Amino acid sequence: MSPRIRILPENLTNKIAAGEVVERPASVVKELVENALDAGCSDLVVEIEQGGRRLIKVSDDGYGMTREDALLALERHATSKIGTDADLFELSTLGFRGEALPSIASVSRFTLATRESEQIEGTEIYAEGGRIKEVKACGMAVGTVITVRNLFFNTPARLKFMKSSETEAGHVGDLLARLAISRPQTRFTYIADGRTVFRLLPGDLLQRVISLLGSTIGKALYPVDYVDGPLSVSGLIARPDCSRSAASHLYTFINGRFIRDKVVQHAILQSYRNFLEKGRYPVVVLFIGLPPGEVDVNVHPTKHEVRFREQGRVHDGIMAAVESVLRSTPWLGKGRDSASPFMGTLPESSAGPARVEAVREALTRYQPPPPRQGTFPVPPPVQRERPDSVIRTPTPVPAVDDSQPSTAVSGYFSSLAVIGQYHGSYIVCQDETDLVLIDQHAAHERVAFERLKAQFAAGGIESQGLLFPETLEFSFREGAALGENREGLARLGYELEEFGGTTWLLKGVPRILAGGDYQRTLRDIVEELQSLGKSRSFTDVLEDILARIACHSVVRGVHPLGRSEISALFAQMDATDFSSNCPHGRPVSRTLSLVEIERLFKRG
Repeated sequence: MSPRIRILPENLTNKIAAGEVVERPASVVKELVENALDAGCSDLVVEIEQGGRRLIKVSDDGYGMTREDALLALERHATSKIGTDADLFELSTLGFRGEALPSIASVSRFTLATRESEQIEGTEIYAEGGRIKEVKACGMAVGTVITVRNLFFNTPARLKFMKSSETEAGHVGDLLARLAISRPQTRFTYIADGRTVFRLLPGDLLQRVISLLGSTIGKALYPVDYVDGPLSVSGLIARPDCSRSAASHLYTFINGRFIRDKVVQHAILQSYRNFLEKGRYPVVVLFIGLPPGEVDVNVHPTKHEVRFREQGRVHDGIMAAVESVLRSTPWLGKGRDSASPFMGTLPESSAGPARVEAVREALTRYQPPPPRQGTFPVPPPVQRERPDSVIRTPTPVPAVDDSQPSTAVSGYFSSLAVIGQYHGSYIVCQDETDLVLIDQHAAHERVAFERLKAQFAAGGIESQGLLFPETLEFSFREGAALGENREGLARLGYELEEFGGTTWLLKGVPRILAGGDYQRTLRDIVEELQSLGKSRSFTDVLEDILARIACHSVVRGVHPLGRSEISALFAQMDATDFSSNCPHGRPVSRTLSLVEIERLFKRG
């Protein structure tokens, strides 16, 4: 009886391996370009035809190979990048498995031409379906040229699953964009069907990003530079209004390798959680540096997935790096002309730099005279408070810290010239030639949220006891959530005591909610706590809870403010982190330029 188990022939095993490595033409380009980068090239050219189905050609000026090395490179598991099992934990190259070239050659008509600097001639190898057909000498410059023709010609089933030429070319372009961003010092040229898609000159990271993603995104980027022991995070992050509906613009790299890692993505989204609405993703180019032994890239054939030895530390480090930039909201007040618009009519010699700076400071400090009766605030049906009156609201509003004078904080919001108030909800301001609208509810909410965060971190939110404890009925699931998270609720300012059955006594509430509907807020918090499972903790939903408390604690709807109240609010905003958005991601302010306003009136 003949055995049923047999050893597969080499050409079949190569095709099976190709199924893991070569998914589409973009996979071929990825492996070949990574090999070229590992070879230390400074100039790289990628050419494709029909989306890569007919032709993929990658040319580089790297180290090149000898005749013997070129022949060995087409054998499975042959590589120059590792030698022992210990090398797997100290990887510094993009490729290391030794599977790419034989896998690609097994499903194409493959030509490899290469030459080392010490050799006077190069070597050209032609293989078809994984079998070497010809080896000969050739004349060429130092480097390597790999030509892949008729991809999947011997596996027609795989060929049927390929998309249109335009779609496949788009995948190749996206891949090359990621690789080009990772190596801004390398010249990249991408040619599709004879047309040059892009030619990128060596430069810095910002220049490379602008060349690939556009100047609009480039103007919205801010640098990140963070170091925490062995962990380093650097790169560029965009302001929140430059967001996308998908994660296509999350460019994250670990030790120069592009990755799609859930831990890294979660850390970035958590950093932007107070700036972006649900379903929106930021534009980010981040380079994470770690010792090779601290990260395992040998997880998946595509090498897009990694594992971190200290996952929590990496997550928190990335969050701290991104938040260190977002905290100061650098995009507020930026992008304005360096000189006042009035200075353009003056002769260049009429004012020196000192005089120009003095005029600019005077304009910044300028406050228009108090409006006449009836001009501020705007809505006439609502009785206006005196400008120096104290704000009266049914619930507490964040107050100015009396320990420091209001003039101690000087920033973007305090520099705005207040024009008035619209509909008792929006503050209308002027910033040089720009018109600025500020949502006072969103601004109050951000101030209250940051204050609650600081109080919670310092030990707990200030609580106010109730004169008469109130009884509240909860379901059994809600009661279980209350019992499990009683300590956290106490730090939030809620003093609760189990009364029996499903009844709880409410003895104290957060002071900031004392005049509002604190029972409804508590029930909303309990609903949030019920979603916690074994894998999540109270801290995972803490910021959502604090945002909810902040939202319920500040004024809503139509509420006229006096001029001194607006000044106090602006001073608090200048002293508050992440002041450009409310905790739910809504913008605090919107700006209309003079050009946009004139266009509305057909004057542009």
